[in-house]
Amino acid sequence: MSSLLRRLPTPMFVLSSRGRSLGCSRSDERVPRQGGRVLSGFGGAHCRREHTAAAAVEVELRKLRGEDDGIAEVVMCRHKARNALGHVFVSQMRVLVSTLSNADCAPRVLVFRSLVPGVFCAGADLKERALMDDTQSDLFVHGLRNLMTHIASLPMPTIAAMDGVALGGGLELALACDLRTAAYSAQMGLIETTRGLLPGAGGSQRLPRTVGVTLAKELIFTGKRLGGRAALAMGLVNRAVDQNEAGDAAYLEALSLAREILPQAPIAVRMAKEAMNRGTEVDITSAMAIERMCYAQVIPTRDRREGMAAFIEKRPPQYIGQ
Repeated sequence: MSSLLRRLPTPMFVLSSRGRSLGCSRSDERVPRQGGRVLSGFGGAHCRREHTAAAAVEVELRKLRGEDDGIAEVVMCRHKARNALGHVFVSQMRVLVSTLSNADCAPRVLVFRSLVPGVFCAGADLKERALMDDTQSDLFVHGLRNLMTHIASLPMPTIAAMDGVALGGGLELALACDLRTAAYSAQMGLIETTRGLLPGAGGSQRLPRTVGVTLAKELIFTGKRLGGRAALAMGLVNRAVDQNEAGDAAYLEALSLAREILPQAPIAVRMAKEAMNRGTEVDITSAMAIERMCYAQVIPTRDRREGMAAFIEKRPPQYIGQ
């Protein structure tokens, strides 16, 4: 337990000195509002190894600058296959998430988004899956399940921005995030039963914990697809908005949500996430003990003292993540 509740400082990423995209792009890409500036890259040896070995970049990390410093984005851009969860895509995502798990290079808030128009993530790469035998398929899905668990365990708040289709493993990716935004026009669902399967990357467990067991059973048994309005009404997403001409309304809403989290004390936010994530998996007595242990992590921080001082002095606090 103590290893799970260690203090989590928040220094910034080491990014590509070139300050531009390493592979993901689209012509209508927007620069974040309020003067934010985008830099990108995996950083360090991971960057050099991944981008020299791979034929194309399908997932990359971008860090925002200016007033959005502290927000990073996981950008998915496998255009030809609609961000399907193929070997290269999953491998690049695994390297990126592993890097983000390191407290020495963690942002305060992380947004998962897509640059493929009309698509968040289309789910399994069925062409690749058809070439696997039973053992290979089982091992691949097991690795995918572990990846989603790793994403769910990231220390910072994570937000999935669904501006389009999020089916099967695509919705499972979104469910592994803490928060979700969607365009009303987005389509999402765990449709595996329509393909002779069941959700295998955590969806059969995370969907009931999100919308309730009875509703989750209906959605999985029927393979039903939902729009953004229905998803909002049942609590599957936190916010839903009309789509805009650029096709990135859910991303902009996710960015707005990230900006609401950004000013808060980062260690306190991370410990709150830890307390909720661990506490909801155990009985209430054990959960209270987890809360106490998490609370103990913030008591000696400089940020706690800054918060108290700012309140007394009637000024906004300036948190540094220490």
